[in-house]
Amino acid sequence: MPSAAERLEFAPPRDTGNLRAFGLALLAHVLLIAALTWGVNWKRSDQTVSFDAELWSSLPQQAAPKLIETPPPPPPPPVEAPTPTPRPAPTKVAPPEPALPDADIALQQEKKRKQLQKEAEAKAEEKARKLQEQLKAEQRAKIEKAKEKEQKAKEELAKRKAADEAKKAQAQKHDAEQQAQQKLTEAAAKKQRQDAMNRMMGLAGATGGADAKGSAQKSSGPSASYGGKVRAAVKPNVVFTEDIAGNPKAEVEVRTTADGTIMSQKLIKSSGNPAWDDAVIKAIIRTGTLPRDVDGRVPTPMILEFRPKDY
Repeated sequence: MPSAAERLEFAPPRDTGNLRAFGLALLAHVLLIAALTWGVNWKRSDQTVSFDAELWSSLPQQAAPKLIETPPPPPPPPVEAPTPTPRPAPTKVAPPEPALPDADIALQQEKKRKQLQKEAEAKAEEKARKLQEQLKAEQRAKIEKAKEKEQKAKEELAKRKAADEAKKAQAQKHDAEQQAQQKLTEAAAKKQRQDAMNRMMGLAGATGGADAKGSAQKSSGPSASYGGKVRAAVKPNVVFTEDIAGNPKAEVEVRTTADGTIMSQKLIKSSGNPAWDDAVIKAIIRTGTLPRDVDGRVPTPMILEFRPKDY
């Protein structure tokens, strides 16, 4: 709280002569108005004076006829005094407020300071509240955006997973179909092979020569020239350009139908060179059909030997 010396230092100066000057000015105006009012009334007063006289005689005389008095002329109209121009009303000077005691001044200043402080605190609180609401709104927006991103990622993952599962199922289905087809092919080859064996072991009579020592009714093996026919049929389809050391042998089991159509081929002994083995398998596939033997048959199954130097 400010001390007495500080209050005296900042207090307004005392006004000592204003009250006396105001009283003298007010008295002068009152006297001036009274003088003007008296002057106007004096000029308006009537200045005409009338007299009456009566005469008495000592001798008896006949009374003269009554004199007819001529009425006096009407008095001239009073001259109106010019209306004085009203002077402007004197400006009322508000008396200065009495100086407050030092304690009241300090109290007013403290009250004003507290009011300003209260308003500043209210503005600061309002600003902080708006800032907090803005931060909360931004946080909610970030959370919503993160949720949308997470949901989108989940949907993408589910789509990829479904696509992978569909692809896997398709591959499994394809493998199953291939396995089923392979089984059917093997079953058909087995049946054809059995039918061929049955035909070869039929009761149509032996086909071997006079010096044949076999117990079968006919020879089941190919003729001596059949190997050359098979080699001549397969050789144009062999594609192999690599240089290879030695002349390794690859053995392939070939199964055909009765008309020579190749049904299957399987590498039963590798040459040790995968490139040559692959070239042999592809050549057999390209050939498609093997020639008939001299007796019109196509032996099946057959083990064919392939060497790179021979092709």
